[in-house]
Amino acid sequence: MPSNFNRKGLSLKWLELFQICARKGSLQATAQETGLSISTVSYHLKSLEEHLGVDLLDHSRRPIVLTPKGRAFLRNIDDALLAIRKAKADASSGNVDEARYLRIGAIEDLDSDIMPELAVHLAGEMPGCDFLYHTATSHEIIDMLRNRQLDLGITTSPLDRHSDLHETPLLRDPFVLVLPGNTDHALPDITGGGNKLPFLRFSSELIIAQQIEAQLRRLGILLAHQFACNNNQTLMGMVASGAGWTITTPLLFSRAKRFHGQVQLHPFPGKSFSRRLSLVSTQDCTASVLDLVDAKIRASLGQHVIMPRHKATPWLKDHFTLVDPT
Repeated sequence: MPSNFNRKGLSLKWLELFQICARKGSLQATAQETGLSISTVSYHLKSLEEHLGVDLLDHSRRPIVLTPKGRAFLRNIDDALLAIRKAKADASSGNVDEARYLRIGAIEDLDSDIMPELAVHLAGEMPGCDFLYHTATSHEIIDMLRNRQLDLGITTSPLDRHSDLHETPLLRDPFVLVLPGNTDHALPDITGGGNKLPFLRFSSELIIAQQIEAQLRRLGILLAHQFACNNNQTLMGMVASGAGWTITTPLLFSRAKRFHGQVQLHPFPGKSFSRRLSLVSTQDCTASVLDLVDAKIRASLGQHVIMPRHKATPWLKDHFTLVDPT
């Protein structure tokens, strides 16, 4: 083993690349995530192994797997790397103008008014920062946060809590019924199945669909359906055409302005329930950046969504609200 490697200090870059490669199982995937060439990634990982004097990765297998010593080493550095990232974030908190790169994910529910306004605001407040904005489902955003592909995201609160992520609640978004405008069925008949109007669902892989289905099961409501979709606008268009009814939320209803004159909005009959939107971040995201994003998102939600919806639908005033982060 060349002695010059042993005289080098342990590089933080080596550790970070090893952690990513252990998660991805591929030099190519590691290179894609970090923006480095495959040869550079390979060089850094080999440098780490030669510095330690042990094989951490079994390069002969595809996907790459950790050796027993590699697994032990990963367990020891995971907490250390998190502590280093947190320390770096704490050291730079309050210095928003020093941020150089910020990756933000958001669910499609916010891509019309809220996210464009946030992008303009952050560009003005953080002129030296490069931004990446990504629209995806809540599940995808959570996975990207956990894999350090995003710094923060605005999502439906995950059904499972993740200790490696920080969650700040933003919005209480209650579930409501949307019916075709010419429907005269009583609400209990709609949810009780006492009508021929089919229930139009969100696709089952979405968190919102899982929340709705869980509540219906708790209430003992079994609804036949003919259509499922992962796009809110399509569901609203189907309801407006008279093809069925759906369960959605005021935030999603607000996005479908073109259909408002053709549908009816009603409270969910019986026991009400709601979803919560949250600002979810990695633990190493700076407090100053989180505060900046949180404040702007709340202001935009209030101005563009909550106040207009309260004015149009007064019975939502006590239900469709911002959530105190404390």
